[in-house]
Amino acid sequence: MKVTKLFTEFFSSEKSGGLVLIICTMFSLALANTAFQNTYVNFWTLSFQGHTIIQWINDGLMAIFFLLIGLELEREIYAGELSNIRNALLPTIAAVGGVLVPAAIYLLFNYGTTTQSGAGIPMATDIAFAIGMLALLGSRVPASLKVFLTALAVIDDLCAIIIIAIFYSSGISFIYLGLAIIIFLLMCLCNRLKLMSFWLYIPAGILMWYFMLLSGVHATIAGVLLAFAIPFGNGDERTPSWRLQHVLHKPVAFLIVPLFAMANTAIMIKSGWHLSLVTREAAGIIIGLVMGKPLGILLFSFVAVKLGACVLPRDLRWKHLLGAGLLAGIGFTMSIFVTLLAFKNEQDIDIAKMAIIAASIIASVAGLVVLNFILSKQPAENSHEYNEAE
Repeated sequence: MKVTKLFTEFFSSEKSGGLVLIICTMFSLALANTAFQNTYVNFWTLSFQGHTIIQWINDGLMAIFFLLIGLELEREIYAGELSNIRNALLPTIAAVGGVLVPAAIYLLFNYGTTTQSGAGIPMATDIAFAIGMLALLGSRVPASLKVFLTALAVIDDLCAIIIIAIFYSSGISFIYLGLAIIIFLLMCLCNRLKLMSFWLYIPAGILMWYFMLLSGVHATIAGVLLAFAIPFGNGDERTPSWRLQHVLHKPVAFLIVPLFAMANTAIMIKSGWHLSLVTREAAGIIIGLVMGKPLGILLFSFVAVKLGACVLPRDLRWKHLLGAGLLAGIGFTMSIFVTLLAFKNEQDIDIAKMAIIAASIIASVAGLVVLNFILSKQPAENSHEYNEAE
């Protein structure tokens, strides 16, 4: 298993960012339910250049978040854990199970109702939050488990991005979409021609984002496309991809994601709020994330290993994957993001947000308890190798 230097930096930023994310969420929820609640909640709806602050964050700054996710995914494919097909199969198959089973559970509760479109909500994993929780367990966590959970969450988010592009885009303007695609193809051509100037791609990426915004396809998709258009080269510190990923780690972890969390958890909690958690919508989200995630991850991984498609890392057992699966049930950032695309009704949005927060808390506690018990009983070895195929 190759644990790259930039992966270690990414993990470290996400770990610290996850803790900041928790603090910002608690602060936002608390402030939204004080005497300053109207001022605080209304602040996020202030207009600037025809868009509210929350729209600038969700459609603009989050494109940068997706750019970082795309850069990390690209690096893992070319030079990291996902560069070896045999190693990549386990987190990939696990991620597919962690997407399909929660969605199926959600649809069991909501199929044929007005909230059916929320099936994508329990599919996603919050990388920063999940890694932040895993980091609380300290040095006892095997390196293989860190890589597995991170790779799973990145692939999970890629699935969410594809779902957003296909199912949560509306009123598509093919003229603007065509212009965005042309810019993307031109950047890819510049990449093939080995034009490595950092400043060639950023302005083009911003223009692509603008046309994507006007096209009706969610603008954050431009962030992922830009990531794969920027030259990766040999992946060393001189390449635009490495430099940009290095620069983005801290702003995304400590500014963009916390801002997103604060803006989207400014929820006034009304009396009887707990009743919203027993609705079909909330049940689908909570059960999908808390039970569907670990079930899908374990089930698909077990079948894949038994069929010989992939192997477990030498220092991991199935119980480790159970703990990782529980932490993968922390949907938070991505789940809230999909919620805003899935629903237009404010009541549905608020119910989904409360369910996501509840599910994320349950998944966090359950994952920590399970992994802490496992690691205390059987300290993980520091091996970074995979078992050889039988």
